Amino acid sequence: MYDDETQVISEALKGNQKAYENLTERHRLAIYHIIFKIVRNSETAHDLVQETFMKAFSSLGSYRSEYRFSTWLYKIAANCSIDYLRKKRISALSLDQEVQTKDGAVGIEVADHSFNPEKQLERKEQRYNIEEAIASLPDKYREVIIYRHKDDKSYEEIADLLSIPVGTVKARIFRARELLKKRLKSVV
Repeated sequence: MYDDETQVISEALKGNQKAYENLTERHRLAIYHIIFKIVRNSETAHDLVQETFMKAFSSLGSYRSEYRFSTWLYKIAANCSIDYLRKKRISALSLDQEVQTKDGAVGIEVADHSFNPEKQLERKEQRYNIEEAIASLPDKYREVIIYRHKDDKSYEEIADLLSIPVGTVKARIFRARELLKKRLKSVV
């Protein structure tokens, strides 16, 4: 219906219900993802999406067009999420202080389950298998994988280092990943 977001906002400010619906549909999914990343609960995220749009539309007159509408809306979504988490904050017990019970003061002891030798061994074996699989790749594939994933180089940087086109870098990385998948599948 509307191509230009500025026009849609202008229509919404005039009270046009279709313009409100258009803005909501344009941004609903992105707003949901932002909120979900913060609250980590789908049902709560859906509720906060509604709250975000209600707050945004009630203060649409304060939106300044020199900024992107999406940025303004994302800020409202983030603030709604943070406000929700603040209200929901759980009262915590101090592990350093004793808790008073009817039988007297009791210290709190919490078991440390963070160190798991079995998991640590699994991760070590996994790293070893990956290193071994990378080492077994043909040179042209091994070097692009190492540059990309160990040295964190961009495709363009790799192309410059190897004096090859970016398309060749992408093709080699793709082929190297396919070879790694096959080799690692046989290990598992």
